[in-house]
This record gives sequence, C-alpha cells and structure tokens, in this order.
Amino acid sequence: MSRVRVHNFSISLDGFGVGESQSLEAPFGHAGERLLRWALPTRTFQRMGFHGREEPTVGVDDAFASNWAEDIGVEIMGRNKFAPSRGPWENEEWRGWWGDDPPFHTPVVVLTHYPRLPREMEGGTTFYFVNADPPEALRRARQLAEGKDVRIGGGTTTVREFLQADLIDQMHIVVVPILLGRGERLWEGLEGLEDRFTIESVVSGSGVIHLTFTRRVGE
Repeated sequence: MSRVRVHNFSISLDGFGVGESQSLEAPFGHAGERLLRWALPTRTFQRMGFHGREEPTVGVDDAFASNWAEDIGVEIMGRNKFAPSRGPWENEEWRGWWGDDPPFHTPVVVLTHYPRLPREMEGGTTFYFVNADPPEALRRARQLAEGKDVRIGGGTTTVREFLQADLIDQMHIVVVPILLGRGERLWEGLEGLEDRFTIESVVSGSGVIHLTFTRRVGE
C-alpha cells in the first residue's frame, strides 16, 4: 500500500498554518510570506519557481525541502490552497497560484463542495475537483497515483482532517519562530497525536525546527 505523506508544512509557534483574511493578494492571509521564509531561499523552492535575489541555499532546510516530490504520484489539497474563494465557482478560468506550469507534475485532487471538470495544465499537472471526505478522497487519489505515494499538500484544515481520520503515515512539519495570534490552527482537536507517531526534531540555522512524524509500527 502506498504511503500518505505531508512535506514542508509550516506552522507558527502558536500552531497556525495560515493567517486570517486570505485573499488573491495574500494567499497566506495576514501571515504573508513569514511562514515560508525558511523555504524560499532553498535550491528546491527556487527550482520550483520561487526565485529569490540570493544564491540558492543547500543546507539543512534544503535537505528537508527536497524530499517533497520523491516517489509522489498525486497530491491532495484543499480548495483554498488552489483558490482564494469559497462557495460556487465564480471564475472557472482561475488556474491556481502557480501559472501555466505548476510545480506538482502529477495529478492533483482538489477538495471542494462544488465539483467541476478537470483542468489540465502544462508539465503533467491535472487538477481534479472532487467533493469527498478524507477516506474517499484518498481512494480516488490512489487510483491516479499509479502505485506511488500520496502527498497531502494542505492547507491547514485538510492536513488536520486527514490526521483526524488517521490516514497519514509520514509528516514533516516546520515550526517557524513567529507568533500569528489568529488564523487556522493545525493541532486543534488532535490531543494524543504523539502516541501514533515517532517524532524527531532537527534545529536549523535559519531558526526553524523540522519535526518528522513517522507512524509507529503496528499503529
């Protein structure tokens, strides 16, 4: 059975994975780019198209970031990772935040209460818009993954719902030394999560803490 993985998911010290008031101009709400400042300079993220003005970094942060695509056959994401809107689709021409060639290069299952026709992009990415709970979404994703692993890409609510459904095998969480105070908390309602996973931590010179969660054998 393929694994279900989370990679490079950033949260603040107070546990928020996204800020309040997401919009077209502010994909992460009032958090801005602060949750991703550790990642943007890395060689991995610059190769994905997040070009900075400095030379790409290849240290601890890049070592973790670079694992995100290995043996991944499909991504599952929530609607608000794809678009800054809710309710019925007002603009089906919206193609996501990433331009004509998104960095995924696999099928992507977008969870929404308003299914629509798939959107095929350049580079092998096709977005499939489905209304499904986590177990059903995972079943559909595995049909698209051709035996490879499934990545849960976010946002915060989507990762939390898959954790609540006990469907995640490996998870990489990055604790960023900022306080957001408001937004969407990842750990809400997940008391005792540590009983299901072996958890290891690595501190980076950038100030972030990389936490890896690996499902315990037999869990």
